[in-house]
Amino acid sequence: MIQRTAESTLKRLWKGFPIIGLNGPRQAGKTTLAREIASDKPYVSLEDPGQLEFAASDPRGFLKRYPDGAIFDEIQRAPALFSYLQTQVDLDGRMGLFLLTGSRQFELTAKLTQSLAGRIGMINLLPFSHEEMLAAKVSPQTLSAALFVGGYPPLIVRDLTPGDWFASYVVSYLERDVRQVIRVGDLATFQRFLRLTAGRTGQLVNFNNLAADTGITRNTASAWFSVLETSGIAFQLPPYFSNSSKRLIKTPKLYFYDTGLVCWLLGIQNAGQLATHPLRGAIFETWVISEVAKAFCHRGRRPPLFFWKDKEGNEVDLLIEHPNGIIPVEVKSGETVGSDFFSNLLKWRKFSKSPADTPPGWLVYGGDRGEERTHGRVCAWSELNALTDAAVAGLT
Repeated sequence: MIQRTAESTLKRLWKGFPIIGLNGPRQAGKTTLAREIASDKPYVSLEDPGQLEFAASDPRGFLKRYPDGAIFDEIQRAPALFSYLQTQVDLDGRMGLFLLTGSRQFELTAKLTQSLAGRIGMINLLPFSHEEMLAAKVSPQTLSAALFVGGYPPLIVRDLTPGDWFASYVVSYLERDVRQVIRVGDLATFQRFLRLTAGRTGQLVNFNNLAADTGITRNTASAWFSVLETSGIAFQLPPYFSNSSKRLIKTPKLYFYDTGLVCWLLGIQNAGQLATHPLRGAIFETWVISEVAKAFCHRGRRPPLFFWKDKEGNEVDLLIEHPNGIIPVEVKSGETVGSDFFSNLLKWRKFSKSPADTPPGWLVYGGDRGEERTHGRVCAWSELNALTDAAVAGLT
């Protein structure tokens, strides 16, 4: 088993909360991690029709079967349990009783936090990070391979091709999740929406444009993207601005959590195609930003991430809020550091009036040699864990 960064987070929370909630997309490894951490607890899948019917119709009787706690998988399917869980853990008083997993983040988080405020610790588990695969010595040897395969556990631990696995994953996702959340009359249209959204990774959110290209209304496009967000497939990166910053872009950018899925949706059939693909830069940027997001999520923290862009086109791809100041990060997919790669980092320092002792800027690029430069640190793609380590340094 590849050790997850979230494992130590789970163990810490397990000691201080009676209930742990483990969110994340399907096939990200939630069940495997839950059964590893709580190996002494009974495991119950609420995907099982019999278990679900029992939990929904008689939640009190259902919970009586587990006086010493349990793992409840896909808990969002049985919301009737939440208030009864509250009563049971309040009467019991022990920590580490129940571990709940769910694949629809917002729905799970909203219902749990309403019913179990103060009683539940939450973690968002995403696909394997580069940090985790590097530690397990299963990381891809080239950047193109890393982007093409992504981090979903089945593709790392089994003998599967991305083409075979993602085809099955998307169909399963459509059938099992989308239809449970919203009414999609034409699944072919939703698949087209998925592919068009993947083609916009790293771009400013524009639901009007996306809706027009898909052949749906703007409200439908917004609702469908919300499903991608709540299912742990995609996310929005907010812009950095202040009330006085009238010349800054205030529209978020959209990204996917997994570049392997992006590549499949774009019809990329092998890693070699990425060398000259027109979206290579956007896919690499997606990979870097999602990796930093994973570093925070797997440590039980909300990612404090932003981007900066003004109306003249000056842009820094990623800003990381840190106790010592904002860490600016520029992402370039080229294998050679160009003389102009630091220009936007310098413009950010001028805009932000950063004092001399603030954290240096980072340039993450597609080459294989990291070094210190006058204007910031150059980070090779294969050494991205150096940036994620710096980003989460000081977390308690």
